[in-house]
Amino acid sequence: MDVEEQTVEQLREENERLRATVERLQVELVDVQARTNEAVARWQERAYWLDRWHLDLNALMRRRGASEFRALLRAVRSVVWGAKRARRRLRGQ
Repeated sequence: MDVEEQTVEQLREENERLRATVERLQVELVDVQARTNEAVARWQERAYWLDRWHLDLNALMRRRGASEFRALLRAVRSVVWGAKRARRRLRGQ
């Protein structure tokens, strides 16, 4: 096998590797696009209902007591999650 044949063979192998990489990246791109579309759809749904109920979250969060209310919700959520974890542990035994 002379030098020219080796070069041609190397180019074919590199071409095959590149084609495989392109194919893998195309599959990955389709997956990323699908996940992005799902996320956008979820946020569009939320925005739709906020508009329909005439809620402006920015204005609502600027009101007095909003940060305290959020802290209260976080505390309640923490207690509820803790209770759920405890119940799961008890059922598991």
